[in-house]
Amino acid sequence: MLLISCQNESHPAFSPVPSPSPHISPAAAILQPSEVPATLTACVGSSQPIDVYVSVMSGFDTTMGERLAGYWNDLVALGASAGSISVYAANPVACSAEFGAASVPALTTVVIRFADASQADRAWQAGVFGFTPPAPAQLQAGMTRGAATGLGLSSFTYQRPSVRLASWRRNFYVALVIATNLDLNTFTAATALINARLN
Repeated sequence: MLLISCQNESHPAFSPVPSPSPHISPAAAILQPSEVPATLTACVGSSQPIDVYVSVMSGFDTTMGERLAGYWNDLVALGASAGSISVYAANPVACSAEFGAASVPALTTVVIRFADASQADRAWQAGVFGFTPPAPAQLQAGMTRGAATGLGLSSFTYQRPSVRLASWRRNFYVALVIATNLDLNTFTAATALINARLN
């Protein structure tokens, strides 16, 4: 007598581990021309790496260029590997104004990438282009820090009718949005667009 034994073993199907999505470049994360109000025009040097923007600004105002270069060098020393900036304004004269000091509608966005989240968080805590998170005890009217901003624990916002500012860290990135003489909806839409890209 011949006995045949069959063993049926089922093995789980192994699927390849999905590769992590590549981190977006700062140039792709900042606001693009199609995403700003039609009344705003890109400034000279906008939508460029930060060092290029600093060089352009130095041509307008040496003192401001040196200050911006110092801020950028500080971020590089803290681990910044890339950064881009976009500046849009209703009048070209506002393009050479300090961030948040334009007398006409203007919108500035900055995105900086770091090697890891801890570097990004240290840089955010130290301040981005002169905008340092307020300590909880230093919060004033119009300031919000942490989860209440909607941008995560490492975030703060400052809102006044003439200037609205958001600075936050998400993943490997630090972002800054400054809206001058623009409505709350425009500001909120800008921060939401950028925040959604920071993977």
